[in-house]
This record gives sequence, C-alpha cells and structure tokens, in this order.
Amino acid sequence: MVKVLFVCSQNKLRSPTAEQVFSGYADVEVSSAGLNHDAEVPLSAELVEWADTIFVMEKAHANKLRAKFRAQLKRQNVICLNIPDQFAYMDPALVRILEEKVPRYLPALRKE
Repeated sequence: MVKVLFVCSQNKLRSPTAEQVFSGYADVEVSSAGLNHDAEVPLSAELVEWADTIFVMEKAHANKLRAKFRAQLKRQNVICLNIPDQFAYMDPALVRILEEKVPRYLPALRKE
C-alpha cells in the first residue's frame, strides 16, 4: 500500500480534487491537506510522516513544505505537479491534468 498526500494552499480545490480522483485506485491510500493555517485540513507533521509520496501543486508549496516540516521529511518523495490555482473543484481540465501527471510517478496505479 502506497500512501499518497496531495498538498495545495487551502485544501479546497486542487488537492481535494486529486484525493477524490485517486481514491478509487487499488493499493493506494490518499489524503490531502493545505499549507495555509486556515486550510480546510491544515497540513500536520503527522500527515507528512504518514505519506510515502507528497505531491504539491506549485513550487512555492514545495519550498514551504520543506521549510516547515524539514524534521518530518526523511523518506518521502516530494513531487511538484506545477498546477496553477485556476481550477474549480473537480474541474474536468484539472482532473485530466492530474490523470496525466500523477501516474508517471506511481507506476503501480490501477483503478479498482
């Protein structure tokens, strides 16, 4: 079982969409969180430690993640998807981008 965490700023649009899209895949456990203190689900040290792979939406998220959770980032792969904050929740264009980008980093992904 691979544990995948999707991170954006507010955990309202991009990362929850990614969590929803990949929640139906076999052998993958997914979660999402936001880096801002007022995010829907604020990123915690426990979530960072839980994850095997962390996908961030923007380079700024990767920088903030590494600065704030340096002690917890030991074995996790941190991957920037370069997805700008211009999509609504479950926007078909966002779903398409996620389905194109994420599986190349998780070769074992397959829908249940």
